[in-house]
Amino acid sequence: MLKAISYYGALALESFFGLFGARLYEEPRYDVIGRVADRVEIRRYGPRVAAETQLAIADDAGNNEAFKLLFAYIAGANQASASGDGKIAMTVPVEVRNNTLIAMTVPVQTAQHIGGTVMRFYLPAKYSRDRAPEPTDARVKIVAAPAETVAIVRFSGSGEYFTAHQNELLEMLRGSGWRPSGAPYTLYYDAPFTLPFLRRNEAAVTVIENL
Repeated sequence: MLKAISYYGALALESFFGLFGARLYEEPRYDVIGRVADRVEIRRYGPRVAAETQLAIADDAGNNEAFKLLFAYIAGANQASASGDGKIAMTVPVEVRNNTLIAMTVPVQTAQHIGGTVMRFYLPAKYSRDRAPEPTDARVKIVAAPAETVAIVRFSGSGEYFTAHQNELLEMLRGSGWRPSGAPYTLYYDAPFTLPFLRRNEAAVTVIENL
């Protein structure tokens, strides 16, 4: 009971500060290895572990349902809850892929998803694939994301015009030393109630260096 109170109390505090754009959540570590046209940042991420769900529902309805499933997982809908260790700290960013053809990463290397929503919560760095609590809902999977190089462009606002920002990112990469390897997606760092002009959103795409 005390653990539950502490967990939700911490979330409430984090949410309060998040209203003003302050972020207290853990974020996957990365190194900035380059820039394109000033606005585009090239990052190198190490291997990460994520909770992921794929739904055949697009747009806001798909995002809302996917978020509920993943939040339920970190809040205790997992097999470790019986021992009292099933609650997982919230992290940022939330990765969202909508209405696209996606080649999934390890361990689901050949899976594809047309339309709908794919959402990921990256787990705190202390979790490996083997140590992450197993979800009790079959719609949530634990996936190991490999090390990768990612190009991003940051934008504020509600994030509803994510497609325009993804296209902008692809256009800025054209003719640079980096080329996209896969479909673009969006990273969200703030809750919907954060003041729009303080929100941190990022259009992102995996890239490889032109040799």
